[in-house]
Amino acid sequence: MSATASSSIRPEDAKLGWRANIAYGFQHVLTMYGGIIAPPLVMGQAAGMSQADLGMLVACSLFMGGLATLLQTLGIPFFGSRLPLVQGVSFSGIATMLAIQGDGGIQAVMGAVIVSSLIGILLVPLFAMVLRFFPPVVTGTVITSIGLSLMPVAAGWAMGPDAKDPAFGSPGNVGLAAATVVIIIVLTKLGTPSIARLSVLLSLGIGTILAVFLGAADFSGVADGPVFALPTPFAFGLPTFDVASILSMMIVILVTFTETTADILAVSEVVGTKTDAKRIADGLRADMVASAVSPVFNSFTQSAFAQNVGLVAITGVKSRFVVATGGVILIGLGVLPVLGRVIAAVPTPVLGGVGIFLFGSVAASGIATLAKVDYRNNLNLMIVAGSLGVGLLPLMHPGFYAGFPDWFSVIFNSAISSTTLTAVVLNIVFNHWVRRSKNDGRSEFAAAAEHPKAEKSEE
Repeated sequence: MSATASSSIRPEDAKLGWRANIAYGFQHVLTMYGGIIAPPLVMGQAAGMSQADLGMLVACSLFMGGLATLLQTLGIPFFGSRLPLVQGVSFSGIATMLAIQGDGGIQAVMGAVIVSSLIGILLVPLFAMVLRFFPPVVTGTVITSIGLSLMPVAAGWAMGPDAKDPAFGSPGNVGLAAATVVIIIVLTKLGTPSIARLSVLLSLGIGTILAVFLGAADFSGVADGPVFALPTPFAFGLPTFDVASILSMMIVILVTFTETTADILAVSEVVGTKTDAKRIADGLRADMVASAVSPVFNSFTQSAFAQNVGLVAITGVKSRFVVATGGVILIGLGVLPVLGRVIAAVPTPVLGGVGIFLFGSVAASGIATLAKVDYRNNLNLMIVAGSLGVGLLPLMHPGFYAGFPDWFSVIFNSAISSTTLTAVVLNIVFNHWVRRSKNDGRSEFAAAAEHPKAEKSEE
């Protein structure tokens, strides 16, 4: 009878004991730690925050990531997939939030996140209908644009903290970023598998130690502020609400829907458990309610972390209670703002070196998705080319939409927003609107690539 009972237990419901939960849960925290602190660092640096405020922003993001992880893993009725998914601030919204912050400040970002997330909760039941407009050719293009749009941030970090500083872009700053890159490469290549998985986090520490010896690190602000503190609601002011900003964030919400759905399906396959439309909807609602509450505690949109899905596959530890323990650890780190101030004191050139790999890995994930797309006898290549071309215009020339109305520029100045809109529209036009014959529906670029000899003979 006990054997029957144990065989009926789903893999994700296995209980390993508190010692194993703490050990494996801490490993999950370490794996995603670099990713979860990067978005608040990007936003805080762009807003010109002090070290104390930046530390608080990081701590709040850890705190909210922990709460969101508990909701996703343990779940309540209608909220939470009850799968081993770690939650944190989503990369997909950074470019859009930076554009909103540049116009209306961080208060406008918070307002846009709250409203768009609440609307997102209402849209969850309809997402199954929209999902068919987000095939791999669209999601791969969008994810690639996310990584590419963040590379200027990494470049700015590598050059230094202040563009007005005479040392900005100096060989010393860029050299420190390059040294951090080399450290990541060495740890990944020569380290043990566990060290290789933590290469980004370890490189932050080693790069910072190197900066201390070079006199390029300043930890004088670490002691400013409390060691322990609960997040203060709306510490940066009450949110403001702008229609264009909210519409822009709605695109991010759709991208978050797509990413989380993919992560739920991926972790379900790894764990070996069943996933249906209801479970996906519960997971998406957990994302949205966490994202709606997140700005109250000075954080941003929440979504599942794909790198932790890989960790589940590597370790074979499938219990959701392990990840829930990781969520408790995140909450503990979030009420220790002193740790946030230590992280905020990491020299920006070191962050720049890490950012090159961190943001580059996002683009690489998109490219990997695009590699699975079928480009034969269709116009998928045109979708990728047109979407990336249009999406990267404001990135290559920031004043491209300067003469357009504010509502338009807020949406299209973001590479992620403009890429997503263009990719969805082109996918509808080329793959849904009009059905062509196989020969008529091919891209000329693809045809030329497939038949170079035929083209040569025609000459």
